[in-house]
Amino acid sequence: MFPRSLKRLQVVLNHAKMCSAGMAIGSHNEVIHQVVNKTAMIVLNRPQALNSLNYSMIQKIHPQIRAWETDSDVQLLIMKGAGEKAFCAGGDIVALTENHKKDGKYGFTFFPDEYKLDYALGTYSKPYIAIIDGVTMGGGVGLSVHGQFRVATERTLFAMPETGIGLVPDVGGGYFLPRLEGKLGMYLALTGYRLKGRDVQLAGVATHYIQSNKITELEETLVGLDQPSIKNVNEILDSFHKESTSEQHDFILKSEIDKINKVFSGASLEQIFENLEKDGSEWALKELNKLKRMSPTSMKVTFRQITEGGHLSLEDVFLMENRLTQRCMEDHDFYEGVRALLVEKDQKPKWKPDTLEGVTQEKVDWYFSKLPNGREMTLP
Repeated sequence: MFPRSLKRLQVVLNHAKMCSAGMAIGSHNEVIHQVVNKTAMIVLNRPQALNSLNYSMIQKIHPQIRAWETDSDVQLLIMKGAGEKAFCAGGDIVALTENHKKDGKYGFTFFPDEYKLDYALGTYSKPYIAIIDGVTMGGGVGLSVHGQFRVATERTLFAMPETGIGLVPDVGGGYFLPRLEGKLGMYLALTGYRLKGRDVQLAGVATHYIQSNKITELEETLVGLDQPSIKNVNEILDSFHKESTSEQHDFILKSEIDKINKVFSGASLEQIFENLEKDGSEWALKELNKLKRMSPTSMKVTFRQITEGGHLSLEDVFLMENRLTQRCMEDHDFYEGVRALLVEKDQKPKWKPDTLEGVTQEKVDWYFSKLPNGREMTLP
């Protein structure tokens, strides 16, 4: 690598010293962006908030990656989070609910614009790498999982915990979750189970795994490519992955995967509950108790979302999920879940209805129905 390119890379990696480089860097510091050699780099820079995604960040990132996509001087895109704790812990849900209560419109803008960004990354015409080092949940999953390359580390913590706050596993969850092996995706969607480190890659959420102390070396190697391509980027990632995975590691759910595939293959959410009760093992009863704490409405909508999403294109999944999250903004459980788990933190949400039986088919159909007043989303 040319010394000047290395210096520029260090400016991006050590973003606290970015002004000393005298180069154009993303404004307001929530998002840092820079082109080094042929590589464009984005740093999500809200470490104090675990790099949670807010609306202004979406507005900065989307036009920038579109500009790079048509820039012949850019051949590779890398995204990472600032600090060592998180890639992106999700959308800034508390701010979302508070702002929506004020004007009644914020959520109707946030979600579709977030999905447009996720879709742009998922269909990006140039190699895209997300380095998902640390917490990667919700909105952070949307920024990463649809790209060609997702690199996990021993610090990665992945989850889609939305049913616990009255939401659904959106950001394209309806696309990637049912495409995981067996019924693992349905299990992760309904329970919010957390995968860590190497298991994120073994589950198929990440494409590669490296030790976190190798990240800087990996980035320097990638930035040193004069003509990045899918082929040579993949070769580099494979090499780092091989070096970091020399020791045997069994998937954390290896002993439960057969049960997961059997139990979560139920033809309805009610049947999954019945399967768990019938199984009666310590594992099954633990999972059953976990599900009983989730929003019944969110779970029934999620079950249909994952079931139908397995047969839809990425574009159609985002169109579907826009309807689902818009309906969440109009319903009760999302606000109640945020209150109980994220604001007051009493951990005692009062769901309406509070039983599976209380969630009618008409209610579920309403979530999937066409939105009024021009609120349907369109993708390029």
